[in-house]
Amino acid sequence: MESDFDELDRRLVHALQIDARAPFSTIAAVLGVSDRTIARRYARLRSSGSLRVFGAVDPTALGATLWFLRVRCAPAAAAPVAEALARRPDTSWVSLTSGGTEITCNVRTENAADSESLLLAKLPRTPRVEGVTAHSVLHTFYGGADSIVAKLGPLTPAEIDRLRPPPTAPRPGPVHLDDGDRKLLATLAADGRADYEQLATATGWSPTTTRRRMTELREHGALYLDLDIDSRLLGIGPRTLLWLSVSPTHLVEAGTTLAQHPEIAFAAATTGPTSLVASVVCATQQDLYHYLTTRVAALPTITHIETAPIIKTVKRAANRT
Repeated sequence: MESDFDELDRRLVHALQIDARAPFSTIAAVLGVSDRTIARRYARLRSSGSLRVFGAVDPTALGATLWFLRVRCAPAAAAPVAEALARRPDTSWVSLTSGGTEITCNVRTENAADSESLLLAKLPRTPRVEGVTAHSVLHTFYGGADSIVAKLGPLTPAEIDRLRPPPTAPRPGPVHLDDGDRKLLATLAADGRADYEQLATATGWSPTTTRRRMTELREHGALYLDLDIDSRLLGIGPRTLLWLSVSPTHLVEAGTTLAQHPEIAFAAATTGPTSLVASVVCATQQDLYHYLTTRVAALPTITHIETAPIIKTVKRAANRT
């Protein structure tokens, strides 16, 4: 897959995946170039839309429910319905599959009333929507804070160790957000590398309070930092969704094994007629065929598989359309 990106671009992206807020001086020292070179490369990738660091929220840490929706539409209705779903602040990864007649997307709902409103009232009554299947995400084997960049990045183990930040100590207990927290999360969603002075201005807190609260949210698992990248940076091909049937006895084994595959960008256990959903990235259709007939075929616990190539991604993560 040809692109205008070079090895330093790819190494920079991998470095940011390891520590998205690492100082440019730290990254430069590991990559063997000057601070100015790293700053210039980052600015170029960011201004072109090829790379974005953003703060993301794990809805389950806030007591919300994450749903994976499959919305079947009349052909002429799929694109407008997908655009409408993409405009909602509670959706991500809105895509068209199945020849453009099915929409898949992630939706978070804060409570049972939100779930009922969207899943039982609004979507089924939308004109030319022919059916809705909702899969509640029970457990994520790979995804969220785990990035496909970690699997495909070019840095060596020694370079990764030099960049890896100290581990975050898990903080148990519920998370309650106030207005300041929401302003903090909104600012980080726009720029995950915003400095503490910028974050303090947005929240009205001091830089010290901002730093402390950001650390607490990360320890609770409510906040993590992620990258949105041009797929050509790492030679990532189109995504394909896999809907897999596995008996409950073998669900953990199958999900854990899938999560280790370098082709897997997301894998989760769900409710519904299938028990596993996965997002696969392969450079070519031939690579996808090889993956399905070797790695997936080697999992004897999978009794049924449905593949759904992504035709168009209408919305990615962090409210970016």
